[in-house]
Amino acid sequence: MHVLVVNSGSSSLKLRVIGPADDLLAHGDLDAPDGRPRPDELDAALAELIRAAGAPRDGLAAVGHRVVHGGTEFTGPVRVDAAVAARLRALTALAPLHQPAALDAYDLVRAALPDLPHVACFDTAFHSRLPAAAATYALPAAWRERHGLRRFGFHGLSHAHASRRATELTGARRVVTCHLGSGASLAAVRGGVSVDTTMGFTPLEGLVMGTRSGTVDPGALLWLQTEAGMTARELTDGLFHAAGLRGLAGTADMRAVESGARAGDAACGLALDVYLHRLRGQIAAMAAALGGLDALVFTGGVGENSPGVRAGAAAGLGFLGVTIDPERNAAPPAGAAADREIGAPRSAVRTLVLAAREDLEIARGVRSVIDRRGG
Repeated sequence: MHVLVVNSGSSSLKLRVIGPADDLLAHGDLDAPDGRPRPDELDAALAELIRAAGAPRDGLAAVGHRVVHGGTEFTGPVRVDAAVAARLRALTALAPLHQPAALDAYDLVRAALPDLPHVACFDTAFHSRLPAAAATYALPAAWRERHGLRRFGFHGLSHAHASRRATELTGARRVVTCHLGSGASLAAVRGGVSVDTTMGFTPLEGLVMGTRSGTVDPGALLWLQTEAGMTARELTDGLFHAAGLRGLAGTADMRAVESGARAGDAACGLALDVYLHRLRGQIAAMAAALGGLDALVFTGGVGENSPGVRAGAAAGLGFLGVTIDPERNAAPPAGAAADREIGAPRSAVRTLVLAAREDLEIARGVRSVIDRRGG
């Protein structure tokens, strides 16, 4: 089964054709200002992808779309029709950076490939089995019941793949996966099931990110409204777009932050310290949720490409049994394969760097829907 995977972002659209053996047959990225590529460019890119994959246009079996938020209704992949798309649009306020781009991409690809089944795969779905202790906010019951306030968690497609791959490579049962990119989150995974995570009701909670604040005392935000006169729109824009590394160092690029810190820039040094302080503390919290740790995984753009961040995180986790080998950590991946172990020999915890492959997880979800429906 050939599956076209569509992964939309705020400025790009990633297209992948995955073969029946999870082989990447073709790939291409499109510029997509505001999440929308030009339809003519999309049509040309799709035609080229299908040609490069060696499959006729009717050789594609289905299209899989990454959608960030499924709410409480969508806890697994689902075939999309007009009614499902409308319900997904109603969740936009919970993921304002991501949901509109994904649904705009769905509209465009559906128009280009109208005869194929289209399946939505959700970043929230992997965390839908969080235990009540991890999913529940200590808020008034009336608020929780009326508004559906709970911790959803995100990056689930990446966490699902990374934890499964870590278990394949090491046999680990208790795995903490660190998806570190522009957005960042952790997951505590026991036996393939997410039991805790750092993001919550929206993708704003948890770690310091590129432009997002991560967890902030809600009292400070209330003060900014009641005493400083900030509007809800100003707070939203600031917390999602101007905070995180950008707010601390003036740049959302971790490479620039690390370079600045090495050069003695005080703002970059503080930004890196804050980032690593939060990261170490939350890894330890995830390990506590698991009752111990067998494997620690780094994935995502920063997780895969920053030896300094990996070393800085591990430096404070020796009490958990995490020890990395400096040479392994600094070495680039051998060949095209990014998956590798960087832990020190005989370390109590296996430490891995794994390629983020949401595309494989989406293809897996698409196949499960098509197989279940008999096509």
